[in-house]
Amino acid sequence: MTGGARGRTARVLAGTVATVVAGSLLAACSDDGDREEAERAVASLREGLVAGDLTDVPLTGATPEEATAELEAVVAGLGDVDPEVTASGVTVDGDTGTATLDWAWQLGDQTWTHTSTVALRSAGDDWQVAWSPTVVESSLAEGETLRADAVTAVRGDVLAGDGTPIVTLRDVVRFGIDKSRIDAATAQASARTLAEALGIDADAFVQRVAAAGDRAYVEAIVLRADEADLNLLGGTPGVASIPDQVPLAPTRGFAAPILGSVGEATAEIVEESDGAIRAGDAVGLGGLQRRYDADLRGTDGLRVVVVPAEGSDAEPRELHAADAVAGAPLETSLDIDLQGLAEGLLADVGPASALVAVRPSDGALLAAANGPGTGGQNAATFGQYAPGSTFKVVTSLALLRAGIGPDDTVACPAQITVDGRVFENYDDYPAAGIGEITLRQAVASSCNTAFIGSADALPDGALAEAAAALGLGVDQDLGFPAYFGQVPAPEGATEAAAETIGQGRVLASPLAMATVAASVAEGRAVLPTLLPEHTADAVPAGAPLTADEAAALQDLMRAVVTDGSGRLLAELPGAPVGAKTGTAEFGTATPPATHAWMIATQGDLAVAVFVEEGASGSTTAGPLLRSFLAGAA
Repeated sequence: MTGGARGRTARVLAGTVATVVAGSLLAACSDDGDREEAERAVASLREGLVAGDLTDVPLTGATPEEATAELEAVVAGLGDVDPEVTASGVTVDGDTGTATLDWAWQLGDQTWTHTSTVALRSAGDDWQVAWSPTVVESSLAEGETLRADAVTAVRGDVLAGDGTPIVTLRDVVRFGIDKSRIDAATAQASARTLAEALGIDADAFVQRVAAAGDRAYVEAIVLRADEADLNLLGGTPGVASIPDQVPLAPTRGFAAPILGSVGEATAEIVEESDGAIRAGDAVGLGGLQRRYDADLRGTDGLRVVVVPAEGSDAEPRELHAADAVAGAPLETSLDIDLQGLAEGLLADVGPASALVAVRPSDGALLAAANGPGTGGQNAATFGQYAPGSTFKVVTSLALLRAGIGPDDTVACPAQITVDGRVFENYDDYPAAGIGEITLRQAVASSCNTAFIGSADALPDGALAEAAAALGLGVDQDLGFPAYFGQVPAPEGATEAAAETIGQGRVLASPLAMATVAASVAEGRAVLPTLLPEHTADAVPAGAPLTADEAAALQDLMRAVVTDGSGRLLAELPGAPVGAKTGTAEFGTATPPATHAWMIATQGDLAVAVFVEEGASGSTTAGPLLRSFLAGAA
């Protein structure tokens, strides 16, 4: 080849290379621009999918309105939940492209994640998304939809101190009206018949049935299986009785103010849960069930399935499954037999009433019963009442510390005046107890004037300090509602006098007074325990109870049974009983109404009985306490 030929060839090759390079650069620039436009289309799609509205998304294959309607249909079975959608991996190749969508659905307690692929099409200078159900889930065919089925976790049991379930799944029957089986007029007529037979508000139930959908099941009531008549109105059209199991205590109302109950989540609970709880979920309502609901409820499982198109013979296919995790049991110290005994004894007491039993050796709360007169309120551990003469156990400790022994003499006049206010003993106070008597006799017969007259011997703060040594008046966090009472500094001599006999502004709960009795029996300030797993350190008393003081108080409480107002307990079999009766005036009536109290110890058991309105501690609360100790033996 000649030099000229080689030159011409070189120039041609050089031109060709230049052209190729230039073309490659132009193509690269073109691809970058296309990709930016494609990414804008995908970003618009992502926003529309999250919002559930594809109106502003550039689409091909369907109008935005058609695509939005199909999107709504596809995801309706997942519930009222907005997905998290992340777009990535946008690529273009000529007039086509693809993108990847990463989905995350928070469905109850579970998160379902999956990935789908989106096809893209060029439309001139713009790019469009090729719409189909596969945009949402890659395996979907036309007409198929998604459905999420919650797998309900088994709720944790509430256990007694011996590990026996208190609240556990028990058989029930749900009664209601199945509107899918009858017409609207018949449904309302049957609803009234069923409501009247069940003793519920007929008008309200008829209205609920009328407002429900044409194929709805409307529940009227849930009854324990042993209380339900499965043949109830069996001939009434549309009446349905559905066997089920729900978490229940052994009997209706068993420790209900303490334990709470399990039922459908209220609107307030749903709102406060930040999406963790949905309408219709079973949750704890009140008491321990509410406070420890997150642990008891466990974690629901999840199944996500593809529902075949209407008319298809195909079976639903599973896309995702997560097992439920059962709730953790909640251990308590309650004794089922003692709780049942206490509730049985209070069942016929008209006024508000409570009975609390504590095991002094370890503080275990064995029974915390509320009578029907409390109206469902937790008087047993959280009531706030003047303790009356049961508080004389505290005052006796203060007097012991002031140097007055059980055999020392104190004055017990028929009445005593403090700053113009006259204090007297109770109406049937024994005449033989008037005059110069020992502290032991004053406690046994419950002489008000002896304690009031000794108030001057007590330094400031002595009552509050003695109360703290017996577990009264010191707040403790026990993991459940518990009121430990108050012994405020008195405002004047009259209130100081009243406080020595548990009046004035002195307050206590039955739990607090059972704690006082337990502390005397154990010789230290007992910290009551309902939840063994909830550890709490007792707030130390400034001047702890000593062994000698405890022995003296045990002697004084024993004298109440052998020689005083607690003689009705003297014949009980078993270990010796120590006690203290109490009557406390309240209200503005003339004569004033009175609370009736009695506390007692026997062996490793300390008990407080309270009746909001009664004649006296010995005649109103005493027989209840005697029956409890006899039954507990």
